[in-house]
Amino acid sequence: MHPTLAYAAHSPTSPLVPFQFQRRALKPGDVHINILFCGVCHSDIHQARDEWGNAAFPMVPGHEIVGKVSAVGSAVTRFKIGDTVGVGCLVDSCRICSECQDNLEQYCDNPVFTYNSPDPNGGTTYGGYSDNIVVDEHFVLHIADSLDPAAAAPLLCAGITTYSPLRHWQVGAGDKVGVVGLGGLGHMAVKFAKALGAHVVLFTTTPSKIADAKRLGADEVVVSKNPDEMAAHNGSFDFILNTVAAPHDLDAYTLLLKRDGTLCLVGVPDQPHPSPSVSALIFRRRSIAGSLIGGIKETQEMLDFCAEHNITSDIELIAIQDINSAFERVLKSDVKYRFVIDLASLRS
Repeated sequence: MHPTLAYAAHSPTSPLVPFQFQRRALKPGDVHINILFCGVCHSDIHQARDEWGNAAFPMVPGHEIVGKVSAVGSAVTRFKIGDTVGVGCLVDSCRICSECQDNLEQYCDNPVFTYNSPDPNGGTTYGGYSDNIVVDEHFVLHIADSLDPAAAAPLLCAGITTYSPLRHWQVGAGDKVGVVGLGGLGHMAVKFAKALGAHVVLFTTTPSKIADAKRLGADEVVVSKNPDEMAAHNGSFDFILNTVAAPHDLDAYTLLLKRDGTLCLVGVPDQPHPSPSVSALIFRRRSIAGSLIGGIKETQEMLDFCAEHNITSDIELIAIQDINSAFERVLKSDVKYRFVIDLASLRS
């Protein structure tokens, strides 16, 4: 067993506080990781505050994990002590269903999430707001030494959540791509779409974000509250990635799609979006779709793509002792663009 220091929520209304527990002893296929950095995802807040109705307490959030391998099981072949590695949203799946066989473990009917998930080894999984973790090697990812490990941590969720739909809908050179929202997900979507060769348009309600969006790679920025700016793009987009995690009118964006264009949702609001207009869809054969994270194979592909193109997240590094104020700042969109916890602060 591995003694573990962490921060945990003990109820939907209580702050995260120090917490101690035991990680399991290594099985033959396991990798033990000393966690260096962990990103703070908006879904950590949703779950810690039980906004999705599935919370188990105490809860140790965190699924954007980067660390160093400190021990490996006897059957491990892909990792060695000292490797820089990552762990994302999944730590296990059934491995036998058609989704798993197609390297789409995120769509498995029985996934094991990195935290707040029934653990096949007993109890509930605990995540990366902790100083170490034990994970089956199939769900561990290589992080290139060329990437800043702190800035690479959000790639394990914010990165793959935006990369996966861009790849699935085959975004590339010559495509006109919209990104709705410039937060933790949106800023990664802009970087990826630009690196894939698309003409990138960022939609924001905040004029003060225009300069930053262009710095990140957007070719154009549209203030979505301005009807004239929106109308100027009617019927012109091949693909729009909507990262906003609050309910809003989707028709404003479906009308901007070309025939056969797709509006893909990756933000998860705590209330439903208003029902979209059927006519906005059927008269141009437009689609509204959704996408989750990617599977392990695609996540490794994304990390390799980031190493090739020198892509990481824009982050603000914090101590674990500041996690509760960071949660409040995330809710106010007061971060550019992802908080990352330096776990050295936990050990100290």
